[in-house]
Amino acid sequence: MTAQTFQRARRPEQKLRRQDAILSAARELALRDGVRDVSLADIAARVGVHKSALLRYFETREQIFLELTAEAWLDWAKALHAGLAGAEGSADLVADVFARGFGERPLLCDLIAHTPLNLERNVSPEAVRRYKLTSLGMVDQAAALVHGVIPGLTGAECREFVATLASLAGSLWQIANPPPALAELYASDPALGQACVDLTPRLRRTAQILLAGLIPSRPAGNPAGRPLATTGGGGVTEREGAGYG
Repeated sequence: MTAQTFQRARRPEQKLRRQDAILSAARELALRDGVRDVSLADIAARVGVHKSALLRYFETREQIFLELTAEAWLDWAKALHAGLAGAEGSADLVADVFARGFGERPLLCDLIAHTPLNLERNVSPEAVRRYKLTSLGMVDQAAALVHGVIPGLTGAECREFVATLASLAGSLWQIANPPPALAELYASDPALGQACVDLTPRLRRTAQILLAGLIPSRPAGNPAGRPLATTGGGGVTEREGAGYG
């Protein structure tokens, strides 16, 4: 798209097309170079306009990537539904579907790591609110799918599992995908062989451990995993465990 074709949108449908073009450019660059290395100027150059023109459609660079993160959560949730909805399986099935769901979505994993560190910190509160409603909604959907396969877990435990694995996926993806110079270093030095991990198998194993430990780790006196009462002083509630998003 060139500066000549990227004219200022006058109608709502034109604005949507412009936004889609910007998001597509940012997505392509992030997949190629990593979220960290993509600037607003890079996105503008890809679209074919000055970066000031992008600010007519998005508040900041961070809002562009926050929108992409919300889209990526929706796509991830669809994959979980395909793998788990109506399934009669086991913890191993849940672990495998979740591990592949993250492992096959490198952009989501990259964005997860940047969301609390950067993306939510340079946008308006309303932009964060819109994003959180999407991401937390997808966490809730994923937790419901886990509960459908493993009904012995409570809703809070299912959300805790989903939120924890999502956070780990963001961190482990960064470790599994070092920059070329570090990848070469790790490959050349046997002493550093464990510095890089294979993302999907590591997530699968971690998911299995988390699922196996949720019921045995319930507080003494609460073997059924019932929601614990609160007095407004910070006790545990059924809603806890949905902290990621």
